[in-house]
Amino acid sequence: MPRRGGHEQVGFHGLDIYSLHRSAEAVIEYLEGIDHEQARLAREGYGCLDHGGDPVRYGHNAAFGLSRVCEDAAVRLLADLFEKSTGYLREDGRRSRDEQFFAEQNARVVVSAEHYYRAMFGSRVDTWNLRDEHMTDTIVELREHLRRQGGQGKLVVWAHNSHLGDAAFTDMGWHRGQHNVGQLVRHRFGADQALLVGFTTHTGFVSAAHDWDGPVEHRRVRPSMEGSIERLFHDSGAGDFYLPLGERAAPLKEPLWERAIGVIYRPESERISHYFKASVAQQFDAVFHVDETQAVEPFDKGDLWRPE
Repeated sequence: MPRRGGHEQVGFHGLDIYSLHRSAEAVIEYLEGIDHEQARLAREGYGCLDHGGDPVRYGHNAAFGLSRVCEDAAVRLLADLFEKSTGYLREDGRRSRDEQFFAEQNARVVVSAEHYYRAMFGSRVDTWNLRDEHMTDTIVELREHLRRQGGQGKLVVWAHNSHLGDAAFTDMGWHRGQHNVGQLVRHRFGADQALLVGFTTHTGFVSAAHDWDGPVEHRRVRPSMEGSIERLFHDSGAGDFYLPLGERAAPLKEPLWERAIGVIYRPESERISHYFKASVAQQFDAVFHVDETQAVEPFDKGDLWRPE
């Protein structure tokens, strides 16, 4: 946390790759303020990404017959940003360094997102792995950027359990060959430099859709399944609690069912849609259990978000 005027500052940063078009626009906007010619080249290079602002449509078209011109352009523009960074940073001060860093990260998003959406159709590349590798790379870059500014490089990452719990100790790693942010962070920084914290719940309410990109709804969560870690925590009678997982948590190394509820919740097919096996004591360093959870209230509720 760098200091400004004697006060500690905290930053809020995004990690994901779903902002393909917004990130391209951010790079162009940055370049327009310092290098008009490079901004023109970026506008031309990113032009092939424009499919009505729909990255899925772009991925479909790119995978079935279009050339790799967009991928080449995105990589070239990112390389140019690095190459020209010294000249762009002649203006001294933290603000210019931050703006250059943000532009570089948005250019990285365009490269990763182009690859991700292309891989969604017909590729044997696991898009989950692509996405979590990008998020981990962003964490590494941000940590180094903060340390160069005189900070400690201490980060708190807020994401779903499936991203932050070490996938090597779940069905993701055991059967699907997938890795995630938690696993990669442990590998890159060392287990003693990372604290992986999970959240579990027995029942309550969540804000989630029935289908991807569907409207958000206020939905009741079914009581956790017998044989799950959530039911074990509920049956303990402890209510809400925080549980550090160390050597004393050895019994929790036994694989148990664990529930994952993200932006989608389908209670009618909950066992198939939301449960997977995991060794919780190795997946996480600690767990917060909220026995009865309350739904996050969205800014834009829509017609279907009606609390019962």
